[in-house]
Amino acid sequence: MKRPASKPRPRGRPPRAPEQSEARRRAILDAALVEFAAHGFAAARLDDVARRAGIAKGTLYLYFADKEALFEALVQGAIRPLLDNLQKVADLPDVPTRQVLKLLFATFAREVLGSDRKLLLRLLITEGARFPRLVTFYHAEIVAPGLALMHKLMTRAAARGEIANDAPARFPQLVMAPLLLAVVWDMLFGRIAALDVEGLIDAHVGLLVGEGRAAP
Repeated sequence: MKRPASKPRPRGRPPRAPEQSEARRRAILDAALVEFAAHGFAAARLDDVARRAGIAKGTLYLYFADKEALFEALVQGAIRPLLDNLQKVADLPDVPTRQVLKLLFATFAREVLGSDRKLLLRLLITEGARFPRLVTFYHAEIVAPGLALMHKLMTRAAARGEIANDAPARFPQLVMAPLLLAVVWDMLFGRIAALDVEGLIDAHVGLLVGEGRAAP
């Protein structure tokens, strides 16, 4: 019996493998971060992002609709996983609050201040007023969950008697303040006078948990 003739294969570019697509997406995000850091969010051009990523501008739009979408993807890929890992640390039930805080802050210092992730915070500080959508997104994705995490941690610490009062639980912004200070200091004064971030963290944790020497 004669077999039916096979249908001719359609011509054209073969579908891109998922790993190739992800590599291209990663290249676009890396290029966007470099361009944002060099020129600011407002002045950065998608043409230059595409050129740096080695693709056509039209290809970039297959992955991201605009610069805001690029920023949001950078936050979700660079900051959100870090926050999720910090949440796991804060949920450790039998670890003293002092150790949890030191670990949280040290992780922030290493993974944000010590990496290109700090550039995203700089963009918000310098240009956030002009781009409220970015601020709203960052608050919802990072700030609000981070404050909720600190509120939970300090409420537990107050219940255990590990802190003198519940002020850090009522105002978790106090707990996070030195981290933001470190970002701003590095941005404005880092080349003039380096900040001892490790010493700042130790001093801050000591204040929160009531440790340290009394003044003479």
